[in-house]
Amino acid sequence: MSAFVEIKFDNSDDRFPTGKPELILRRTIGMKKDEYSLDRKNATKSDVMNLLESAGFSRSNPYYIVPQGRVTALTNMKDGERLNLLKEVAGTQVYEARRTESLKIMYETNNKRDKIDELLAYIKERLTELEEEKEELRDYQDKDKERRCLQYTIDHREQQAISAELDNLDEQRQTGVDDTDDNSERFLEGEKYLAEIEAQISQQKQQAELLKVDKRQFDDERKEKAKSKAKIELEVKGLMDGQSAAQQAKSHYVSELAKVEKSITEHEKELTKILPEYQKEMQQEASTRSELDDAEGIRQRLYAKQGRNAQFRNKKERDDWLRKAINDSYPDLAKVKAVRVQTAEDIAQLESDIATTEAEISEFREQLDSRGESGDAMQRQVQEAKALREKLMDERKELWREDAKLDSVMQTAQSELRRAEIELSQTMDQNTSRGLAAVREIKRQHDLEGCYGTLAELMEVSDKFRRAVEVTAGQSLFHYVVDNDNTASKVIEILQKKKTGRITFVPLNRVRPKPANVPKASDAIPMIEKIQFDPMYEKAFQQVFGQTIICPSLTIAGQYARSHSVNGVTMDGDRSDRRGAFTGGSLDTRSSRLEAMRKVSKWRDECDSYKARSIEIKRDLERKDQEITQAVGNLQKLEQTKVKQESSYGPLRQELRSKESSLNNKRDTLEKKQRAKASIEANLKSLTDQQDAHEAEVASEFKKALTRDEETQLENLSSTIQDLRRQLSDLTSTRSELESRKTILEIELRENLRPRLDQLKSQDLDNRSSGPQGNLKQSQQELKRINKSVDEVSNKLQETDSSIDAANASISDLQQRHAEIMSSQSEIAKSIEKAQKRMEKSIQKRRILTKQAAEVTTRIRDLGILPHGALEKYEKTKSDQIVKRLHKVNEALKKYGHVNKKAFEQYNNFTNQRDTLEKRRSELTEGQASIEELITVLDQRKDEAIERTFKQVSREFANVFEKLVPAGRGRLVIQRKADRDMGTAEDEDSDEQKRESVENYTGVGISVSFNSRHDDQQRIQQLSGGQKSLCALALVFAIQACDPAPFYLFDEIDANLDAQYRTAVAGMLHSIAERSSEQGGGQFICTTFRPEMLLVAEKCYGVTYMGNKSSKVVVVGREEAMRFVEGEKQ
Repeated sequence: MSAFVEIKFDNSDDRFPTGKPELILRRTIGMKKDEYSLDRKNATKSDVMNLLESAGFSRSNPYYIVPQGRVTALTNMKDGERLNLLKEVAGTQVYEARRTESLKIMYETNNKRDKIDELLAYIKERLTELEEEKEELRDYQDKDKERRCLQYTIDHREQQAISAELDNLDEQRQTGVDDTDDNSERFLEGEKYLAEIEAQISQQKQQAELLKVDKRQFDDERKEKAKSKAKIELEVKGLMDGQSAAQQAKSHYVSELAKVEKSITEHEKELTKILPEYQKEMQQEASTRSELDDAEGIRQRLYAKQGRNAQFRNKKERDDWLRKAINDSYPDLAKVKAVRVQTAEDIAQLESDIATTEAEISEFREQLDSRGESGDAMQRQVQEAKALREKLMDERKELWREDAKLDSVMQTAQSELRRAEIELSQTMDQNTSRGLAAVREIKRQHDLEGCYGTLAELMEVSDKFRRAVEVTAGQSLFHYVVDNDNTASKVIEILQKKKTGRITFVPLNRVRPKPANVPKASDAIPMIEKIQFDPMYEKAFQQVFGQTIICPSLTIAGQYARSHSVNGVTMDGDRSDRRGAFTGGSLDTRSSRLEAMRKVSKWRDECDSYKARSIEIKRDLERKDQEITQAVGNLQKLEQTKVKQESSYGPLRQELRSKESSLNNKRDTLEKKQRAKASIEANLKSLTDQQDAHEAEVASEFKKALTRDEETQLENLSSTIQDLRRQLSDLTSTRSELESRKTILEIELRENLRPRLDQLKSQDLDNRSSGPQGNLKQSQQELKRINKSVDEVSNKLQETDSSIDAANASISDLQQRHAEIMSSQSEIAKSIEKAQKRMEKSIQKRRILTKQAAEVTTRIRDLGILPHGALEKYEKTKSDQIVKRLHKVNEALKKYGHVNKKAFEQYNNFTNQRDTLEKRRSELTEGQASIEELITVLDQRKDEAIERTFKQVSREFANVFEKLVPAGRGRLVIQRKADRDMGTAEDEDSDEQKRESVENYTGVGISVSFNSRHDDQQRIQQLSGGQKSLCALALVFAIQACDPAPFYLFDEIDANLDAQYRTAVAGMLHSIAERSSEQGGGQFICTTFRPEMLLVAEKCYGVTYMGNKSSKVVVVGREEAMRFVEGEKQ
């Protein structure tokens, strides 16, 4: 809850030194604050007061703001209070403050001068006493000089003896240090060699363990192979035992097969011989039959012609009958031709079917004949599939073996990695260790490409400079390098959420390494040149190592640090900072951060490579499992195909028999069709010849008898027909005999011999595929394969045993060397321990001597400044004589036990104090005179200011009163002590008379006359209330005229005035407001409930009540303001 008041000043005339055309002043008051602001900016109260002072608002003139009651207070003010008001307006407070301060200083000066006088009296008395003590001190000093010379001689000789002893110890120590350094270097080399041997032993043991694992696996595999071998051998033996019976059956089969094949050959040979003769006889028979048919046809037509000649009377009847016969023969001829075409088509179809059937039978026979080859091929495919399966399973076993080895190696690597990480974590604080582990995990989870690693991981440095680099970098070795600050912020945010340690990041985009002033000298090697790193990280490495050089000694490093402002470090790790600090000492060389980081990186890389290889092996195993599954599936498919193939030969033979039977039927049908075709051809020829004969007869003449030629032909045809019938009968008999023999041979071949041959071949194939011979061959191949596998496993087992023996021998050699080196290390450690004990004794002795030397040095230093020639004076004197003389001098000095050893010093001090105090007293006296003179001047200026202010105010009061009351007269009257005693008041002119001081003033009175300028004036106490208020206003206007302000604020100053005086006051305000600022004009802000001021006001404001406990200031017109005022009156 707060409230504020704000005033806006017009600064167009630059009255306020702000440089702006407007100034806003605000004061805010709340429950717990009271603040000021200038132009919306916070300011102190003193700033506001000073700004108002600079603009003409005088702090000594509070009457540019006249609140309610101020006029009444002035009216009721007493003469003395009015005088104080006048002094305040005149600014005498400053003079009074300075006068009071001067009097205080003068009082303090008098006190100081009195104290100085007391001290001077004491010092004079003390100087008299010290004059006597000085003489006694001189005798004491002579004796003491002699004592110090003697004591210095004794102490100097002791110091030289101690220095010689220390030099001897240093020489012995340096020799011992060199020996110790040699032994330490030998010990460190031995430790390094031991670590290498231990690593080799660990590697050999690991190799031996892996070989033992291989041996166990090979033993198991050999046992498994041996079992399989024994099983196969039993099967082979059983198969070989059953092979003799199979041989007997096979010999019987061979003889039977030969007999059948011989019979088939003989029958086929005989059939081949008969078939040409049979075909020839068939052709001759057909030819003879055709000639016989032709002759009989001709003879029959001649008989028919002979009969028709007797049947018909004329040619026309004959021709009609012939033409009818010809026409009737056409349908018969068409039918015969159609039958001939159909028969030809049937023959062609039968020939095609026979050819197809013969091809099918040939294919079936080839399948049956190739059954052995296809079975062998299928058997080979099955064997190849089994070999592929065994090969894949062997490869899977190798992968299993390699995976087992890799698991063992990876466990060892992980163990070494944990040991290396523990060793590395011991070189840093726990938060950093946890932070690095967390950053690696964050980088892996979020796949952050911009996280590169720590400085230690990103660098390579030789062992020679490793210690220097570690000392230079310190904890910076574990600062994490990233590409930019966004990556660092992201990782830091995740670290803070998880609360997993702290880490320092080095964003490359923010690193700005300063250029180094590296000396170019052979004994100053820039460290950055001895570190190998990727150029993209150069900024980070320049930031840490760019200001450091490697020097051969700490002295040289210190010189370069001072001359070139760089950090110098030695190979041993001693460091000279460019600020001048030296650090160094003994370092444990066995504990190296870079070496620990190198080990961690090495084992981490190995673990990562092992993990990658393990994943690859597991993928290979998955692929091998898939390949084995596929190979097993193929093998099963082949075996099923083989079984299916073997089971399909029975139906094939049945199909072959069916095809052969169908072929024979088709051949018989073909033969019948061919015979029918020959008959049809003969019939067709007969019909054609008959038709041709009828047509020829139609064309011939009609005769009752045959012609001579026809009769002759008829007679010849009878004998020819008889001959042809006789020939046909002979041919038919011969053809029948040949046909009978052919049929017997074909039936024998078809029904007996060929089925028997097929049966024997099928039986042979069945015996070969399912008999003991095929199984024996497979078993022998499997036995051969297992023998080869057993030999391979045995060879591998022998190689493994040899490798194990070699590894054990190597381990024994390494352990023997390790024991020898351990013995040597033990001897070196004992030598180092003895040297350290000697060193400790030497150090203790040196410590004692150093302490004695320090005591002697302290005694010599306590002797103070010695007389000239103190050492040479007793240089040749023996030590015992010096001791005796020193004893005598000490005895003589005992009587000076009460002497004041500081007499000379005290005398000089007191003398100096006396001179200082006298000088100070003179200064105080001069200062007092100056202060008295200042007080006089201040009193004079104060009186002048009061007199001047009174005159100005009095003159302005008379002028203002005259303007307000034209018929009257008013003045201010000064009251003095003398006037009070006399009880009279003097007029203003009498004020010019000389007075002793303004201190005689007792008050300021007001004397006025409202009716006449010449009547007796009345004192303000004698006036009415309205007249008193008018006098008070006249005094306010007079004060304002003496000290004008930029604006004035009057609150109902006309409340107690009569109408004529309100009019006069309004006119006064208007006239003053019309003046320029140089003439004392200003702005008036007045509150009133009277109409007179409204008539002269430039602008009127009204306060309106809003109804919500708040009010608002608004601009109103003069008429509205007048109406409001008149309404208030009513």
